[in-house]
Amino acid sequence: MVVPPLLRAVIMGPPGSGKGTVSARIIKHFGMKHLSSGDLLRDNMQKKTEVGILAKSYIDQGWLIPDDIMTRLMLNELKGLDRYNWLLDGFPRTVAQAEALDKECQIDTVIDLDVPFETIKCRLTARWIHPASGRVYNLEFSPPRVQGIDDITGEPLVQRDDDKPETVTKRLQAYDAQTKPVLEYYREKGLLKSFSGTETNKIWPHIYAFLHTKLPDVSQKDSAIPR
Repeated sequence: MVVPPLLRAVIMGPPGSGKGTVSARIIKHFGMKHLSSGDLLRDNMQKKTEVGILAKSYIDQGWLIPDDIMTRLMLNELKGLDRYNWLLDGFPRTVAQAEALDKECQIDTVIDLDVPFETIKCRLTARWIHPASGRVYNLEFSPPRVQGIDDITGEPLVQRDDDKPETVTKRLQAYDAQTKPVLEYYREKGLLKSFSGTETNKIWPHIYAFLHTKLPDVSQKDSAIPR
């Protein structure tokens, strides 16, 4: 029996582009191991590992975590996934990180969620939360019954600093400046596959069809439109 080669994939997209939703669907349908740099960082900081303590010292000062620390953290984790298909999320974020990753393993495909910044801005700034419960409302898709008030407790909703228009604009500009060179790096290698659109549910079938040419659908759901 011929064993198909393992798939090494990266998913990229600005904050608010639907990366979390798409990643969850990829894992569900294709059984890939999902390695998120954000989750891994939080886990290491919580456990107070050497890398976690180091990373926290940069974050606390509002600095970007240096490439070598992020690379060490991610590559160390990848060693345990050498027999699996995997999806990297949030790494590499710079060309230096991408080059370091290349030295360790061969990336097969890079999925880029190309969602217009204006769409993301509307999406993120429409998000309000009930701090005590963590309930999330979106003024466009799932608004509260009374504007600014939690449906269940009647307490006021707040907008996270991260979701305020000026912060969203800064985050998107920072992503653009930092990540554009990485997208170009992978485009030149012929590995970049961009999926454009304004709605995750409309982009997803195209991503599914693309990945289905590389991996079988391992989910048990017999559905005409995989979700």
